[in-house]
Amino acid sequence: MADPVNLDRELVVGIGAMEVSDDVTVTLSTYALGSCLGIVIYDPVARVGGILHAMLPTGELNPTRAESTPAVFVDRGLPALFRAAYALGAIKSRTVVRIVGAASRYDGRETTIGRKNVAMAKKLLWRNSVRIVRSIVGGTDSRTLYLSVETGELRVQAVDKQFDTEDFVMTLDQHADGTGT
Repeated sequence: MADPVNLDRELVVGIGAMEVSDDVTVTLSTYALGSCLGIVIYDPVARVGGILHAMLPTGELNPTRAESTPAVFVDRGLPALFRAAYALGAIKSRTVVRIVGAASRYDGRETTIGRKNVAMAKKLLWRNSVRIVRSIVGGTDSRTLYLSVETGELRVQAVDKQFDTEDFVMTLDQHADGTGT
């Protein structure tokens, strides 16, 4: 499998931000997903890809911030991500969704932000009849994502406590359990 990472044309998605592209020479990336949730969408026919790096599940407690920076929140950023992809020609029925992140803290203190982010994403996607084809969530590893807009391949790098790197490369024909078709 070709390496999906083309860092010559990397478009970095910051924390609480999103990017969508139909430029097949671009690699979308986001770094250091801890309790944040990375939601990756890709339409293989239109060759439109997008990443949302959401920090919090809902903007209900801070409507002003939710209005000005919707990508901070899963419940505001996810619809915005799909709208932006549709504007570039993506179609919901063809769109592949993968979610990554939602880790707990390294210090062992349990936080629920990551789990709440995942629950909100699943709820919104289920309500809109969109299936998550692959998820790598939980644990304590911070994760970095690279999405090839050309192929839809997603590289996930997780750095554990010993700073060993484990790569996951997800192709579009993988099931949620990681097996192929």
